[in-house]
Amino acid sequence: MATEDSTDRDAGADGTATAAATDSGSGRTTFAHGGDRMEKIFKWASYASGILLVVVIALIFLQLVVQAVPALTKNNVNFLTSSEWQTNPSNMRFGILELLKITVLSSVMALILAVPVAVGIATFLVQYVPQRLSRPLSAVIDLLAAVPSIIYGLWGIFVLAPFLVPLQKWLNENLGWFFLFKTGNVELSLGSTVFTAGIVLAIMILPIITSITRESLRQTPVAHQEAALALGATKWEVIRLTVFPYGRSGIVAGSMLALGRALGETIAVLIILFAATKTSIWSLFDSGYTFASKIASAAAEFDNVDQRGAYIAAGLVLFLLTFVVNAIARWIGGGRVNG
Repeated sequence: MATEDSTDRDAGADGTATAAATDSGSGRTTFAHGGDRMEKIFKWASYASGILLVVVIALIFLQLVVQAVPALTKNNVNFLTSSEWQTNPSNMRFGILELLKITVLSSVMALILAVPVAVGIATFLVQYVPQRLSRPLSAVIDLLAAVPSIIYGLWGIFVLAPFLVPLQKWLNENLGWFFLFKTGNVELSLGSTVFTAGIVLAIMILPIITSITRESLRQTPVAHQEAALALGATKWEVIRLTVFPYGRSGIVAGSMLALGRALGETIAVLIILFAATKTSIWSLFDSGYTFASKIASAAAEFDNVDQRGAYIAAGLVLFLLTFVVNAIARWIGGGRVNG
């Protein structure tokens, strides 16, 4: 009897275990089916989001082209090489050369000034500052991005511009032989130059580059840094040989994203730069309009189809310019990472 009871208990235990295994297996099967269903939904939702974004961008581009072409057909000068901007419907004469010059000069100057400072700040926050201080300091830097553009513009024209006048005059007098520092089309005493606008734009894009670079540098494996230190590398050698290679793509991506912001900045540049009555050749002491500020300053002309088309054509060039910048950024970043 004891043997039979033991056998029954064993059988019962086996049956319970089998049932539990079956239930557990059934649960796993149900979960797997549910997981597969959710994965498919998520995958198709992701595909739809990506396709929707591409369609929206394509429609924006198509709409810009459709509205720009009629004005371009009535243009009496070369749109790409002319510096004239006359949108009188009876005599359309508009070109983007001057707009392109001011836009490129101010944006590239801002990038040249901002990138080294941003990389230095990011390196300092990641490698040298204790963690308890790094986060508050990072928050302070990020707050620069929350300042409205109009505040930067007002500060730039009323505070920074007069402060920079002596420096601009000194550069003009001593380095005027170099084309960037030649006498421009405005009085240096006004301070309303591309030089001033470039510095303001550099401050505006600084938090963007710093934030992305900081997060990229933090991705460097600790083991790599410790291995370099164990081999006798100095702190700078560790940063140069292990940290910067990992953050290189982030630095490039942040810089190009900031360049896109600088290219499209409107209000601050519109406040700082005055309308120019004549042009010069690629001088930082010029004044004038960028693509964005020119379009923003002429809102009163948008009620006429032809005049509106001229500004839309300028916007189309800016639209394409940002795409080219991002394409170059991806090519440079991908090449460096792969290299």
